[in-house]
Amino acid sequence: QVQLVESGGGLVQPGGSLRLSCAPSGNIFSTYSMGWYRQAPGKQRELVASISSAKSTNYADSVKGRFTISRDNAKNTVYLQMNSLKPEDTAVYYCRSWGGPYDYWGQGTQVTVSS
Repeated sequence: QVQLVESGGGLVQPGGSLRLSCAPSGNIFSTYSMGWYRQAPGKQRELVASISSAKSTNYADSVKGRFTISRDNAKNTVYLQMNSLKPEDTAVYYCRSWGGPYDYWGQGTQVTVSS
């Protein structure tokens, strides 16, 4: 069973930056799409950003211009560079990889933006 392992979360002050990483524990086809989702307390999980195998990207309106998603196809690793962080970005961030009948999720990493 493939697992996705996220890293890079933590506590940061408003206006700061963090970089999240996500890598699979097993083999995932480089043709899979990958993405980041987040869930704040009392809210539904929402898409933050996604990237296809051809590196076409999609962003939630709330993070456009501040977050950048990228991937290393050789390592099947996806990154999320988060700049100009706001308190409302506080959430658990989840990595996802999907393709064909497969749909994998990570366990999540906490991002807290607070002074």
